[in-house]
Amino acid sequence: MGKSDINLADIKAFSVIAELGSFTRAAEKLDCSRSHLSKQLTNLEACLGVTLITRTTRAQRLTEQGSAFFNRCRAALDSIDQAVEIAVDNAQRLQGSIKINCVGGYLGEEVVASLINDFILKYPGISVELDFSSQRVDLLVDQFDLVFRMGELEDSGLVARKLMDITNLTLASPQYLEARGVPEDPKSLKAHQCITGSVNNWSFFHIDNKDRKLDVHINGAFRCRNGRAMKHSAIVGNGIVRLPKVYCAEEINKGQLVSVFDDWQIADTPFYLLYHKDKYQPALLREFVSFTAEHFRDYVY
Repeated sequence: MGKSDINLADIKAFSVIAELGSFTRAAEKLDCSRSHLSKQLTNLEACLGVTLITRTTRAQRLTEQGSAFFNRCRAALDSIDQAVEIAVDNAQRLQGSIKINCVGGYLGEEVVASLINDFILKYPGISVELDFSSQRVDLLVDQFDLVFRMGELEDSGLVARKLMDITNLTLASPQYLEARGVPEDPKSLKAHQCITGSVNNWSFFHIDNKDRKLDVHINGAFRCRNGRAMKHSAIVGNGIVRLPKVYCAEEINKGQLVSVFDDWQIADTPFYLLYHKDKYQPALLREFVSFTAEHFRDYVY
């Protein structure tokens, strides 16, 4: 045996024996047998190559090396106990920092940001760092605690809490449709100007039969990965756009944008909160997940 074989439990056993001055009392405190304690002490001495306690059938005493070792170990064990208490206390307190990644646009900038601000008002001991990015992130590698994400998810081993299904619409301004005509069905989009982000293949299903589907490759009059910019381009009459309803509910109510198809729809997009599977998740993360699940829909206009 050598130093690398030293067991912390053996050091703890030695410290209790030295502190109480009795194998019997130490065994009672640690809820184990005297023979088990004796074996632990023997193992520790063998690893160190030093006699720590001289013992006979009637008495025991610390050797000079044992006394010095005990004083150092007692301080170290006290530090470990304090570290354990701090770790448990911090995990249970509603304070600390949370790092969150989220898609940008309306959902990130209006909904999630507003929710986070109210969460901080409720728990002023918690600070939040919010990063807007649409790229896929690795929670461990990129050191995020939580991620808000749109769309279908890969099987990543993360917990996925669905917050809502986002309704998507095909829209255009009344002036565009008056000038260019209303497309009869999705196939007719090939003859129209369209406004698109990163996807040029638009998929539709018929409202009376979801198995009746159409995929259409569209041509973009304006391409941009920003929902607000795409919405504005459609309002001024530059083409037909696909957008989440939550992005443009106000413009629809005002009549600035109208639905293009009555019979053809786009699949909803799920919106999730993702986080690690953690049996011992800190209280501040548990509270944020709970707060988000309970109140998220309140922030969606």
